[in-house]
Amino acid sequence: MTTPDQSQRAMRPVTIAIAGAVSLATIMGIGRFAFTPVLPMMLADGVIDLKQGSWLATINLIGYLLGALGCIVLPSFLASRKRLRISSAGIIRCGLSVTALLTLAMAFPLPMLWPALRFLAGVATAITLIYTAGWCLARLARAGQPALGGIIFTGPGVGIVLSGIVASAATSLKLSSFGAWLVFGGLAAVMTALTWRIFQDDGGAPVPAAAAPVARGGWNAEQWIFALAYGLAGFGYIITATFMPVIAREALGASPWIDLFWPIFGLAIICGALLASRIPHHIDLRYLLIGSYIVQAMGVLMSLLWPTVAGFVLSSILVGLPFTGITHFTMQEARRLSPHGATSFMALLTAAYGIGQIAGPPLVGVLLNHTPTHAAGFTLALQTAVVSLVVGSLLYAFKIRSYPLAQTGG
Repeated sequence: MTTPDQSQRAMRPVTIAIAGAVSLATIMGIGRFAFTPVLPMMLADGVIDLKQGSWLATINLIGYLLGALGCIVLPSFLASRKRLRISSAGIIRCGLSVTALLTLAMAFPLPMLWPALRFLAGVATAITLIYTAGWCLARLARAGQPALGGIIFTGPGVGIVLSGIVASAATSLKLSSFGAWLVFGGLAAVMTALTWRIFQDDGGAPVPAAAAPVARGGWNAEQWIFALAYGLAGFGYIITATFMPVIAREALGASPWIDLFWPIFGLAIICGALLASRIPHHIDLRYLLIGSYIVQAMGVLMSLLWPTVAGFVLSSILVGLPFTGITHFTMQEARRLSPHGATSFMALLTAAYGIGQIAGPPLVGVLLNHTPTHAAGFTLALQTAVVSLVVGSLLYAFKIRSYPLAQTGG
């Protein structure tokens, strides 16, 4: 009889990588980012306004932050409860199932429940993201195929492309936003079913406790600067990623191109993830992070300087290309800076990124209330995003000068 552990050893590495990509496509592309292409539909249906849309985006990001913070203490909590035999694979399965159910629930016309649904979706996204990446990367390393990790991080881009295509088709078929949520929920359920047998039980092994440097005096100055820089990346992209179709509609009117900018953004993410996986590990990743921040800043700026179809296409590409590359490089750098407490440090970085994201939609809401037009409010918000990305790149330049690799053991 084949045990779960033996079955996983026999599993092809590419199967593991594809399962990770499908998981991230489900939780990120649908559970989290499907809201972006559905938002214009909800506005057109009159079920929410822009202020309420900003709040729903914010509450989702608050859930994401709390989910990331929870991952700092979750392994130790589960390890201390001997009777709780919950594996990493079990957490992934649970997160995928919850994501599908929460997405389906958005199809019901119950606005009072939407904030709770989006909040819980954010929690599920963060936890499932961290455990999917950890589960898949560990198995690929064990199989001697770590380079296949790049496939995993194409998942968010694949999910975004799918969400854009589905939303465009729903608009063409004159479906309501409720119908679109129903389709997305069904798609998430199908994708969960496709990966169910891949994420096996690990033989019932519980989630391992993470080494936690916090208990031994906390993180050092270099690590906190790193967390701040990563948080600025979260703020820098979120306004474009949340309001891109709305901003384009404000500038272009009823252009048929509007529904294509989001899928283009997703395709750029896929290409960026594959390119990032080809970068040699011995390079100082801080230089790559500087370049990624500048490219993304140029993408945000492009939608301001050139508010045309070509400008928005270029903006989508430049913001999308470094999107998962920034996460990929950051997680590798986290392992260098905290080799014995990487899980806890990664959770801190994810939380910092979440804080940066949370700040974006409320800023849009405030500026829309205090500017004469929506266009003026979005302009100020995007300008602030550009500044945050530039400041983040300068922090990495400071780190390179103040903490050379020889000094930090890299």
